[in-house]
Amino acid sequence: MPELPETETIARDLDRAITNTVITDVVVRHADVLRLVDPVTLRDRVRGATIVRSWRRAKLVVLDLSTGDRLVVQPRFTGALLVDAGSLPEHERRYATVTFTLSDGRALHYRDIRRLGTVSLMDPAAFETYTSALGIEPLDAAFTATRLASMLDRSRRAVKTVLMDQRYLAGVGNIYANEALWRSGIDPSREARLVNPLQTAQLRDALVAVLGESIAARGTSFRDYRDANGGRGAFAEQLDVYGRAGHPCRRCGRRLIGTHAVDGRSTVFCAGCQR
Repeated sequence: MPELPETETIARDLDRAITNTVITDVVVRHADVLRLVDPVTLRDRVRGATIVRSWRRAKLVVLDLSTGDRLVVQPRFTGALLVDAGSLPEHERRYATVTFTLSDGRALHYRDIRRLGTVSLMDPAAFETYTSALGIEPLDAAFTATRLASMLDRSRRAVKTVLMDQRYLAGVGNIYANEALWRSGIDPSREARLVNPLQTAQLRDALVAVLGESIAARGTSFRDYRDANGGRGAFAEQLDVYGRAGHPCRRCGRRLIGTHAVDGRSTVFCAGCQR
């Protein structure tokens, strides 16, 4: 968390808000979030650069700069990129680890309460090396049921674990893996190779649908996720299983089970209608 819908929302917000602005200064308050660059080098390489584009890859927010460098932010659990025109609440500024001053007087803060996320500066070759290890995007037209079947066919791992493996499928995390598996009626712990072709097609469609619906709702906020304007996502109200352990299944009425046995992460499922 944030997963694909949340980072997609942040990237779209930033693309609208700060494209064509110039970075005039950088202040690093907590250098432990930096990767591949130190504070002095970061400042030297981005000062005077124009932000050309903001976009998403997997769970990363990517800012393309006019210099050819890319600022690559992985928010992980408590990170957020917040545009500040002077009205950002002080409790949000308090956890700013890196602040980019912009040419129009605004600031872009990377706020991270637990400092588990990262801010990297990559040239094109470094970015290509880093992202070449990531799998296909689930919202890409090339992500078909056949492509998903090729990921599942020979794996003895739990199907949920395969869905969350970024080497195969980029951007899917715990929330949306739980939701897609419930929608398609598949037990998260089932061996991936035992998912039949019909179920694979249903799973692919469920995954694409839930990601799209969450993007439309601007993501899922429980505690720390915020969009680039400091707002909360509304998709939590639409979740069918994640965060609902002990509540009745919305499909069959049986009590939902919560466990950490599948992959060490919170897994919620219905033993009555997920097989």
